Amino acid sequence: MINGRGLNTQLKADFMMLMVTMLWGSSYLFMKMGLDSLQEFNLIALRFGIAFILAGAVFNKRLIRIEFKTFFYGLILGTILFLVISAVTIGLKFTSISNAGFLFSLSVVFVPLLLAIFFKIKPEKKVVFGVGIAIIGIALLTLNNGLMINSGDYLIILGAVFYATQIIVTDKLTKNVDSITLGIIQLGVAGAWGLLFSLVFEEPHLPGTTESWVSIMALSILCSAIGFIGQAVAQKHTTPTHTGLIFSLEPVFAAGFAFIFVGETLPAKGYIGAILIFIGVVVAEMNFKKPFMRKRFHKAAKGSKA
Repeated sequence: MINGRGLNTQLKADFMMLMVTMLWGSSYLFMKMGLDSLQEFNLIALRFGIAFILAGAVFNKRLIRIEFKTFFYGLILGTILFLVISAVTIGLKFTSISNAGFLFSLSVVFVPLLLAIFFKIKPEKKVVFGVGIAIIGIALLTLNNGLMINSGDYLIILGAVFYATQIIVTDKLTKNVDSITLGIIQLGVAGAWGLLFSLVFEEPHLPGTTESWVSIMALSILCSAIGFIGQAVAQKHTTPTHTGLIFSLEPVFAAGFAFIFVGETLPAKGYIGAILIFIGVVVAEMNFKKPFMRKRFHKAAKGSKA
């Protein structure tokens, strides 16, 4: 049973998660802005490099006491994070902000599917149903008149698969290590990979316009450093179900920012597809058993009183 104080703490945590989700929803807009003057890996290097420095400065005492195991796990997770962000950042060059937001939210339904494939954990019926709805939504959102999906949409979906992989690997690796230190190392590794790839394939440089600096600093401070710290703090005081449901609002925020700031709209079938993807994600995340069990419990209690 949750007392008043515990409920108040959870509500605050849920509100913090909502703010983090809104920040991450804005990241697609800022990435699109940054890509106007920066190449993909250059953008990634700056975003995560600055975020690593800021988060490291806040939690410097934790970094000083870092263990090799934590660093090694951070290396693994940071590499996967680099793959996630690379796919999304490159994909954004060829698709819309709204498409990217809704397609990336599919990571929620990819998690149970990957668990079923690699760990033989049978997905629940609600997940299968949610996936079915989401697939119809993907078709409506992305298929053009020639029944083709563009390369940008493919890359965003690939990024969602990578992110689902990261969620599973994170769950396996965060046992018995400091999660905040692990997250900071993850940011640094992603930034280091971005710098390496930028040096090899691009000509890295600092942003040359005010708009580019705004996008980089927003991505670094708001979407990465504050987003990471906020998530780490909030998840200590709320449930995984609440977290998943709140995070499912990310594509809604992404579409909202795209409409407000760049006037981006979708065709009618695109909006229907986006809504179906959102419904599919929520269905996959919702816990339908608890309310039913509570109802049965109350009925049983009434029966015993009679």
